[in-house]
Amino acid sequence: MQKTRKTIYQFLLITLLIATSAHVFAQSRTGPPLDKPRIPRVQKPWTDEQREILAPRERDGHVLGVWSTCAQAPKLCNAWLVFTDYLLQESTLPIRDRELLIMRIGWLNGGAYEWAAHSGLARSVGITDEELKRILLGAGAPGWNDWDATLLKAADELHLNALISAATWNALADRYDTRQLMEVVFTVGQYNMVAMYLNSLGVQFEEGWEGFPIGN
Repeated sequence: MQKTRKTIYQFLLITLLIATSAHVFAQSRTGPPLDKPRIPRVQKPWTDEQREILAPRERDGHVLGVWSTCAQAPKLCNAWLVFTDYLLQESTLPIRDRELLIMRIGWLNGGAYEWAAHSGLARSVGITDEELKRILLGAGAPGWNDWDATLLKAADELHLNALISAATWNALADRYDTRQLMEVVFTVGQYNMVAMYLNSLGVQFEEGWEGFPIGN
């Protein structure tokens, strides 16, 4: 039985690697999948509920589309932002680890806005441009150390099976405590949903943003 499970896992991993490679070559679009919004960003004058959400996130008179689109449904948005703010501000995952997870699941889901929004932060915590390109190829690409490959595998497995394999879980547990292990799952799950939200609602790039590093 154990041998059978191992064989199945190896088959699924190979399938994922093949699918990822095909996705890299098939994906020619670097930006959002829709050319225009399905639901627009809220504009000023804001309602009181919208102001409560957006005023703290306004920078130089501008609010990112991820927030201003969400504010079309203030109660939903407020509930979601509690979780979002936890993962961005209170998570105990090392920021570099967290960003590797986010960038990988963003790529797997075609979440170009998500990728563009996090690429600057990823660079600021030591993820190089070469590594950003390598994220597209996944854990099997030459050049990753064992730990980075483990993080990418965790994102891949959650994307493919909604389950981290025993081998990957044990590798994570060698370094992470219980809370951090949970945060891995919740981070990938959150940014899986974020890609669905941004893609389906047609949230467009901010000025000057760059998408997936395809063909660079």
